Amino acid sequence: MTRIDDTPPAWDERTQLTTFLDYARGTTRAKCEGISGENARKALLPGSPLMTVSGIVNHLRWVEYYWFQVIFLGEEDLAPMTDEDPDREMRIAVDFPLTQLLDAYAEQSARYRELVAANDLDKRARGTIRNGLHVDLRWILLHLTEETARHNGHLDILREMLDGSTGE
Repeated sequence: MTRIDDTPPAWDERTQLTTFLDYARGTTRAKCEGISGENARKALLPGSPLMTVSGIVNHLRWVEYYWFQVIFLGEEDLAPMTDEDPDREMRIAVDFPLTQLLDAYAEQSARYRELVAANDLDKRARGTIRNGLHVDLRWILLHLTEETARHNGHLDILREMLDGSTGE
């Protein structure tokens, strides 16, 4: 599995934050290298039928959408999740090839890199989080790094269960 380096090219706060988020994103992609379409759709954990490689990738894509477009920019939420089906992004992921999900995630990440570059880290989100707070862009970057890294751990487990592959 190949992965980008986590060492930032500069030591300012923005570069460190964006490097670690990109590193986590790259790790997601690396964990998916060589997985067949069939294996990407397999739910291996009896207690978590939505926990598939495809489901995790699609979830990460929609999580970034939510935090950047809905919370930070204050746009209308057009995500596939609903009150009746809050995990729909994971359910529908098996209907798409893994390569398509990864490409959509990468294209979206590129747009969000531009968004982050164009805004101050102290800029407050237009939308609010559950407790009514307007978080800043810095908090969103930290949160997305944590979320992506946590789900990369799930990908580690699924990948090992699928074909024995392990990585860093």
